[in-house]
Parts: sequence; C-alpha cells; structure tokens
Amino acid sequence: MNILVGQDAVDDLLRVLDLEHIDGDIYRGAGPQVAPQRVFGGQVAGQALVAAGRTMSADRHVHSLHGYFVRPGDSTLPIVYEVERIRDGRSFSVRRVVALQQGKTIFFMSASFHIGERGLEHADEMPDVPPPDEVPTLAKRLADTPDRLGIWARTPRPIDVRYIGESGFARSGARPAGDEQRVWMKVDGKLPDDPLIHVCVLTYASDLTLLDTVLNNHGEVWGPGGYLGTSLDHALWFHRPFRADEWFLYDSVSPSASAGRGLATGRFFAADGRHIADAVQEGLLRQMPSIPAGVP
Repeated sequence: MNILVGQDAVDDLLRVLDLEHIDGDIYRGAGPQVAPQRVFGGQVAGQALVAAGRTMSADRHVHSLHGYFVRPGDSTLPIVYEVERIRDGRSFSVRRVVALQQGKTIFFMSASFHIGERGLEHADEMPDVPPPDEVPTLAKRLADTPDRLGIWARTPRPIDVRYIGESGFARSGARPAGDEQRVWMKVDGKLPDDPLIHVCVLTYASDLTLLDTVLNNHGEVWGPGGYLGTSLDHALWFHRPFRADEWFLYDSVSPSASAGRGLATGRFFAADGRHIADAVQEGLLRQMPSIPAGVP
C-alpha cells in the first residue's frame, strides 16, 4: 500500500476539505484516499468549519469554534454537514454545524466569525525551542520502530510533525515524563491563499498531538503496553493571521487527568513568534494490554 506523503498528501487533504454543495446550507464531505476505518476527528472538525465558512461573507473570519465528538465516524462513508445560521449581527456571525452519517449525528460544532476591530493588543511569548530544521521528523524518530504508528502508518501524512523530545509513538517505557509537549508542524506542501483553508488545516492539525500531551505527563505512549484514546470535545480560538504551510509551534500542557479522561491545552506560535491560536481538548484514555487480543 502506497501511503500519500508530501504534496500528494496535501492535495488529498485539499480534496477532503473541498466539500460538495448539496442544497441550501447542506454539504457533503468525502474521506482521504487511504484511511483507517474510523474517521480522524481533525478531518470532521476541519470539514465542519469549511461548511460554516461557506455560508459566511468574505469580511468575517472565524475566531472560535467548539465541537463535540458524539459517535465514531466511518471513513468509508461520506459525511453530510448541515449548517444552521444562528445569527448575523453587525460584527459577529454564529453558525452551528451538525455532521451526520446514516442519519445519525457523529459531531456537532458552533463557530463564531468576527469582522475584526481595533482594540487592546498583547500575547504570550513563544518558548525558546530549537528551530524545526534541527528537530528530527517523526519518520526519523520511529525509523527503528515503524510498527508503533499503528493505524497512522496507513494514513496519508499531509502534516510534517516534529516532536521536540520523544513522541507518544515511542516504545513503552522509552518516553520520559514531562510537564509540556512541544511539536513543530506545517503542511508538507503548498496551500492556496484562501485564509479559510489555512484555519481549517490548522483545525485538522490541532487534533493530531494534543491528547498525546496527557500521556506525556506520565511518560506513557500509544499502542500496546500503553493507551488507546479518543477525542471527546475540541475548542479553538484564532487570534492572528497565519499560513499553515509555514512552520508553527504547538506548545501544550495537560492540567488534569481523572476518571479515565484527560484535559490538554495548547498554544500555537508562528515561526516569527506571533501567538496565532489556542486549543483545548478533553479525551478518553484507556489502558491497552501489552499484547493485543487475538495475538498469540
């Protein structure tokens, strides 16, 4: 099986985000050419934001979204997105999007758009970290243990992901516990100039590593001998313009884990130090046996 990488994977992601208009404020989205059975949450959130953005005037840009994953999606089936126009005011517009498969809701999201105004200005400072060209790619980190990627080994890779330190795909016991997780990311190719595409791609990327931060607190990993996880909800706030095909730093921490759930928060910084976005996610994490069921 040939896994899509580089610009081919980016073009496939752009195809996934190019929703088909069905009727009124109803859209339909397809999955990537090669994918695991369960739909990646970042894909659903990104497509939902595309649907909301399609109903918006050009002078209004998304500043926040809040979504809930309520059922696992099937990557072999299309997803229908129904947009409700909650409000169009003088400065703000609000949309609610429901994602459906076989008549059942798998995800719903509210998103707010703003014209942008003059006001107070401040931001967090970017942490002092090695530049991305000094950080190994995920493929290089896992060159000796490619099996640790699990289903992600069969998934297109449009995002270049570079962990500063061990990733959640390391061998069990090989990852030291840490208070924060820092990851360089960028689209592994070129994107169109449309700002909506860039925020939708960042939305997609924001779900790739954030829940991993909960495991990082304990030196734990994904897969056999570690944990299985799934996103429960996801929120993003967009502060400043950016390009997702240029490097950005995802700086995240996990303030709490309990009752089988873990919370993680993340800050995004452009390579020039600008604070461009923030994310919060809660996920369900369940311990996985060292040897999966059915393996002798």
